[in-house]
Amino acid sequence: MATIDLDAITQDRERIKREYLAPEGERPESSARGIHHAALLSSDVRRTIEFYQGLLEFPLTEIFENRDYAGSDHFFFDVGAGNLLAFFTLPGLDLGPYAEVLGGHHHLAISVTREKWDYLRAKLDEAGVEYHLESKVSLYFPGPDGERLELLADPLGEMYGTKVL
Repeated sequence: MATIDLDAITQDRERIKREYLAPEGERPESSARGIHHAALLSSDVRRTIEFYQGLLEFPLTEIFENRDYAGSDHFFFDVGAGNLLAFFTLPGLDLGPYAEVLGGHHHLAISVTREKWDYLRAKLDEAGVEYHLESKVSLYFPGPDGERLELLADPLGEMYGTKVL
């Protein structure tokens, strides 16, 4: 296994911060107004709805045929704060299982209150969904098609005690 030079990585991260990270109050306003939706793939509409709406309690808001691929579905879940999680089905295409690749999806972190985090953790336990607990506020677990999800009890704009927005 290759070794990495952690000191060099840390020094480079600090150089990048100095070069690109403007102090709070000096940052320009974003050109974006939010995430309209993040789109993932679903191999089974009902199973996806049962998982996201039934287990995680993200309400299904719409389902219609995807304009890009005849016969496919495009459906949406409300994940709060005006944000949507969308799914496509692509019938007839053999896409294979989820794979983590460079430039690809690593995980989707969804913010919930601590009370809701405890409640949903109990629901995951009851449903037999295996998860990894990290930092006492974060649960990583697979969705129905292997997509990696995170329930994070930190407030929006914070992560593990660090203000990120």
